[in-house]
Amino acid sequence: MTRLAAWTLLRSGSPAPEKGVRMIADERDFDARDRGLLRRLVTTEVRRRGTLRALVRQFARGKPSPDMTAILHVGLVQIFFLDKIPNHAAVSETVRATTDAIGLSKGRYVNAVLRGALRARREGSSGDPQRDIPGRPWHLTEPFLRDPAEHPFLWAEDALNIPARMMKRWVKRHGEDAARELAMLFLDEGPLSIRCRMDRDEFSAKYEGLEPGQHEKVVLAPTVLTEEILASDDFAEGRITIQGETALRAAEWLQPESDERLLDLCAAPGGKTSVLAESGAEVVACDIGKLDKISRTLERLKLAGNVEVCESNGTRTLEPGFFDGVLVDAPCSNTGVLGARPSARWRYGPETLRSLRDLQTRLLHEGSERVRPGGRIVYSTCSLEPEENAQQIRAFLSEHADFELEEEFETLPGSGAAGPIDGGYAARLRRALL
Repeated sequence: MTRLAAWTLLRSGSPAPEKGVRMIADERDFDARDRGLLRRLVTTEVRRRGTLRALVRQFARGKPSPDMTAILHVGLVQIFFLDKIPNHAAVSETVRATTDAIGLSKGRYVNAVLRGALRARREGSSGDPQRDIPGRPWHLTEPFLRDPAEHPFLWAEDALNIPARMMKRWVKRHGEDAARELAMLFLDEGPLSIRCRMDRDEFSAKYEGLEPGQHEKVVLAPTVLTEEILASDDFAEGRITIQGETALRAAEWLQPESDERLLDLCAAPGGKTSVLAESGAEVVACDIGKLDKISRTLERLKLAGNVEVCESNGTRTLEPGFFDGVLVDAPCSNTGVLGARPSARWRYGPETLRSLRDLQTRLLHEGSERVRPGGRIVYSTCSLEPEENAQQIRAFLSEHADFELEEEFETLPGSGAAGPIDGGYAARLRRALL
């Protein structure tokens, strides 16, 4: 049962439950329809978790346990955010899953909460920010979101599903209107970004609803095609692959050429490594763990023969000054890709940011040591936070007089004229000749 599978993932305590969708769908032998529903249930729950928590506070008696909260979220997702599921099916199937998993009395409790929410749901906008659900054609009869006049950042957490501390930073940096636009963009799953390694006209003829991306090699596919595309022969045989435009651009910024030695220091799952390998360069792809993911990507794209995959943190097995170019696509807060990685918003916090900055600083330093004189390094993230981006580069340059900044870019999601793009940052640095 799909709803029971969604509950299993959401109650697991995983910081990124959406990553378990494919595994549990395989274990339970779900068909394409059930796989699609499972993915929508889980990713929508993560993306709209702030609003779902507010709905539970409004309609649930007492303080539900984590298990009960998870199943209530599964039901409320269907009622408020998945338009194709009839109300009676949303309630009855969720109650059935609850009864099967945790007992008849719990099923009755879930039934009461969901039916109470349906009775309070009204069509259209009320004009009251405490009753309206942003991006949805619903409002409630009574206020259920915190008051934006008194607690604007807590309201943003409830209504826009961006943690208060993150929203506060965005407002300070971009202004209130731009911050809300960013948050609204992340309420939905963006189109699937597909890099074509086949004729684009042929690809467009196979799949309906494709749009051109900003990058000439990228097309954007509606999210309803996700499961179809991932299950296609075109994907399995490497004629297409999933890759964000900003990530593709960052890899291309290393300017790979066929007679060069290149290093991808944080290579998993292998998308950027494949861009480097396509140039014909000799590529070393390193990471800590996840090497099987890199190998599978390269084999699918028929590029495994161009790449040496190794496990290394950059400090022991890689010779200093050996490479013409080094790519450091560093682990980051993912705040530029919250549409695709929705759970990253709920992991965000000062301690996480400090830990990431320390890791990024170390990786940038280790990558730079492996660049030959006259060579270059590209540092990139899919973050919008200046501490992870330009501030990292300025701090690095202040300590490394033998490097200079050639170029840098930062993109905000949705800033492209040709359609939505992911957000991120990249800088290319050149090491001086001796």
